[in-house]
Amino acid sequence: MAKAGMRRVAVLGGVRIPFCRSHTAYAELSNLDMLTAALHGLADRFALHGAHIDEVVGGAVVTHAKDWNLAREAVIGSPLAPTTPGITMMQACGTSLQGGLGLAAKIATGQIDSGIAMGSDTTSDAPIVFQRKFAQRLVQASRAKSLGQRLGAFKGLMPGELAPLPPSTSEPRTGLGMGEHCELMAKEWGITREDQDLLAYESHKKAAAAYDEGFMDDLVIPCAGVFRDNNVREDISLEKMAELKPVFDKINGTITAANSTPLTDGAATVLLASEEWAEKRQIPIQAYLTLGRTSAVDFVQGEGLLMAPTVAVSDLLKQAGLALQDFDYYEIHEAFAAQVLATLKAWESEAYCCDRLGRKAPLGAIDRSRLNVKGSSIAFGHPFAATGARILAVLAKLLHSGSGRRGLISVCTAGGMGVAAILEGTQAPGKRAGGNKEMGAA
Repeated sequence: MAKAGMRRVAVLGGVRIPFCRSHTAYAELSNLDMLTAALHGLADRFALHGAHIDEVVGGAVVTHAKDWNLAREAVIGSPLAPTTPGITMMQACGTSLQGGLGLAAKIATGQIDSGIAMGSDTTSDAPIVFQRKFAQRLVQASRAKSLGQRLGAFKGLMPGELAPLPPSTSEPRTGLGMGEHCELMAKEWGITREDQDLLAYESHKKAAAAYDEGFMDDLVIPCAGVFRDNNVREDISLEKMAELKPVFDKINGTITAANSTPLTDGAATVLLASEEWAEKRQIPIQAYLTLGRTSAVDFVQGEGLLMAPTVAVSDLLKQAGLALQDFDYYEIHEAFAAQVLATLKAWESEAYCCDRLGRKAPLGAIDRSRLNVKGSSIAFGHPFAATGARILAVLAKLLHSGSGRRGLISVCTAGGMGVAAILEGTQAPGKRAGGNKEMGAA
């Protein structure tokens, strides 16, 4: 039941390349290579060769200066019509989900009819930056008009200036990495090592089963000789996981390489459209993207860096008029097993829900059998900007092929932010998310 002038936003499906651990199969590929390959796969699947798409939006987190026009360059290198605009944006790990929400709002209000949300990331091709003083010397030399001026730019050069600055995932405001922040969250919420390992174990087992049963067949296309994610461990063992040492707090920590996402290379895409556009091209609708929300927490002053999705989901549910239990599927991005478990504990906590979320009662527990039913980021890997598009495509297919009618997405991001969204199946549930609201609230 859309508002007057508002349209439903259809999710038609997604395509991605296999996700690979950094410095393995995609060590020689760039973000542009991978994103173009994923777009090519989407064009193949939905017969979009030569098709004009109103907007393609996405980006990458780890980028070179040359990637400033990444989305547009990927479009030009794909089979899509060259008239298709490509818009580069970034919201850390929420990039492609946020891209999808922005496109959905435009589709809902009739500004556009079709859009592709996408993301790519590689830490195999991370930019290496020189010290600022040496970089300034290089700029000065490039602007010199004579050999003497060029040589003069390097007068007084000290060997230390040549030391490159390695890439860092630390938060600029705290100096702590995401894993270090998550260790603090694990301690605050009393998340045990055993529970983290079990969640990671289940992620791998469910992901392997998804491949074995053919669920991934139309979602993943080959790239660079790779046919499936090379991080999925169907033979994973809880006993072997228990032998690993903590990574971030080596004395009292609980987060290990096994219960965290690995550094990953990969790219993903998802196609959104109005119902009219989908019908005209005879593309079946898998689900509807009905509502989205972005939130942030003050992690600099001590809030958990990755707790913002708890706020985003709470605000989303208030706007939709739904309870946390009103969903058949929950897709909670597994940056770390501890993050997922802290999120679930926060929603069950009366003190947190009342004091932080402004509620009168806890959101409550979810049915864990409905959580990440095809595996998630710990198993598949996490190319930062690509994860949202991967999750959108998986949830849309689940709603289309299963009996579920509504799904919830929760993604934590660097910078203390979170992105959440609601998808609904084509068989409308008794109470549509948002009552009489539709995607214009994204």
